[in-house]
Amino acid sequence: MNADGPDRIVYLSNISLAEAVNRWLEALSQRGLSDPLGAVAIPVDDSLGRVTAEPVFAGESSPHNHCSAMDGYAVRFQETFNASEAEPVRLEIGSQAKPVDTGDPLPEGFDAVIMIEDVDQVAAGIEITSPVTPWQHVRTVGEDIVATELILPENHLIRPVDLAAMLAGGLTQVRVRTRPRVMIIPTGSELVQPGTPLRRGDIIEFNSRLLASMASQWGCEPLRHGIVADELEEIKQALAAATGDHHLVIINAGSSAGSRDFTVHAIRELGEVLVHGVRIRPGKPVVLGIVDETPVLGIPGYPVSAALDMEFFARPLAYSLQGRQSAAAQKVSAHMPRKIASSLGSEEFVRVKLGRVDDKLVAAPIERGAGALMSMVRADGILRIPEASEGVRAGEQVEVELLKDLEDVENTIVALGSHDICLDILASELRHRFPGLSLSSARIGSLGGLMALKRGEAHIAGTHLLDEDTGEYNRSYVQRYLPEADINLVNLSFREQGLMVAPGNPLKIGGIEDLARANMSFINRQKGSGTRVLLDYHLKQRSLDAGVIEGYDREEYSHMAVAAAVLEGTADAGMGILAAAAALGLDFIPVATERFDLAIPGRFMDTVRIVSLLEVIRSPEFKDRVLALGGYDISMTGEIVT
Repeated sequence: MNADGPDRIVYLSNISLAEAVNRWLEALSQRGLSDPLGAVAIPVDDSLGRVTAEPVFAGESSPHNHCSAMDGYAVRFQETFNASEAEPVRLEIGSQAKPVDTGDPLPEGFDAVIMIEDVDQVAAGIEITSPVTPWQHVRTVGEDIVATELILPENHLIRPVDLAAMLAGGLTQVRVRTRPRVMIIPTGSELVQPGTPLRRGDIIEFNSRLLASMASQWGCEPLRHGIVADELEEIKQALAAATGDHHLVIINAGSSAGSRDFTVHAIRELGEVLVHGVRIRPGKPVVLGIVDETPVLGIPGYPVSAALDMEFFARPLAYSLQGRQSAAAQKVSAHMPRKIASSLGSEEFVRVKLGRVDDKLVAAPIERGAGALMSMVRADGILRIPEASEGVRAGEQVEVELLKDLEDVENTIVALGSHDICLDILASELRHRFPGLSLSSARIGSLGGLMALKRGEAHIAGTHLLDEDTGEYNRSYVQRYLPEADINLVNLSFREQGLMVAPGNPLKIGGIEDLARANMSFINRQKGSGTRVLLDYHLKQRSLDAGVIEGYDREEYSHMAVAAAVLEGTADAGMGILAAAAALGLDFIPVATERFDLAIPGRFMDTVRIVSLLEVIRSPEFKDRVLALGGYDISMTGEIVT
């Protein structure tokens, strides 16, 4: 042990996901740590979402007496034998017919009910024109539930209809599985609670809420420990206090193999480490162990890794403790429009957006970083890339595990191409005005979006491609790459593009020419993006060689990513829009005003989805929100550009 803590160690196992899950669950099973928990009696009224601990039998019949199923008159069927249209039968009210409403007990000695609309009122009685059958329109004793009948089996997840059936069967108490108690311990000296004024280096502690919410969805009783600093003894103390009292302890962060990652040391010193390291991305640095006969799960601090490891290792245990079977994820086959490279030796889980274009379900990959929490928010599904694969080919059919209802996916407008903050506002306004529709956008650059339209992989494509010869936007590219296609260009906005620099512009950058200065670092947009084309145009206009610009080949895929790099000081300047600079408090040097259009194939223009989208684009509410961003001109917003 060194002065700062335990010596750095390598991963102890680094095994496959299937082997890790099997080793984990088998070890817990052998010690009885995954056996279904005992029973507790609770009011039926409070049992929704709980799991029955034993079979549930009816205590009463339902209905518990013969009762009327209709509004009408209770009669004796024998007295109606001869009724006909030619010779109606008259029954005396009181002795031969008694008024009843739906649900009323059937009067003693009566055995049928005639609906009110099937009788004629006459003096002192009623007249009927057809005979009735025995027990007609009568709910007999036990018609629904018979006393002692099995209502629910053991290990059954109680639904609203189950709750009602138990009450109808005369039960007010039910014995259910004890809810698994899950303690979540967030670690990290840099963590602060939500709402705390942030200082440089602080990170808001939200993972414990994420993990607790997941555990709660699975029927557990989650408890969140306070933030524990990156100190081995403090982590050991929190872990030791939690074991024994809980059915699962989760330590969040510090699960890797760095010199300040203490989770594996704490588990090893207090108990046993079963697994350290699993061949998956994200989520590799996971620790599985047992301390004081309590399962302990150490998961990374990156939220995507944490959520995936929670699914893989906590969910099956939570279900087992409740006697439940974990339902298999719904899967769909989808078309992958772009190549995805993946490293051999690790099973990768790629978040994707889904949408149906014509008869093809399209999956577009989104951010792959383990810390990209919004990738989980935006994702419609997960694509698994096997560890023996180097990725997915463009145009390949892939299997996607759904994270959302397929119906939501089917009502999605797929937007590929260049991204703009306006598209986020458009997605918000579309959902507000048309709750059944959604807009899914993926950033693949303006040219990539046009090619996606050509392949039938998108409904719309965001584009702002400058023709260096004419100075016009988009039309020449459409004619060049989609010469036979009927493509409408709908203007979304005009926007200011320029150089984003640090607040106060400490390097006194004045324009494009200054990018060639010595010791000036730049961050670029990806090849095929409209911003990259615009930059190259202005470099050419000034006879500047891109090779002299430090960082020209360093690429990001969005304006906000470029702005963030400048804010953090990893680049002195980057090309982007005024709205992105303003969002992060950067200075902005204008370079050009460009036109940002949506390219829409003609065959989609009259569809409900695109008609609704255009209605939103042309609405005052959308335009007002765009103007409020700053740096936008909406004078042609919603117009078809010729």
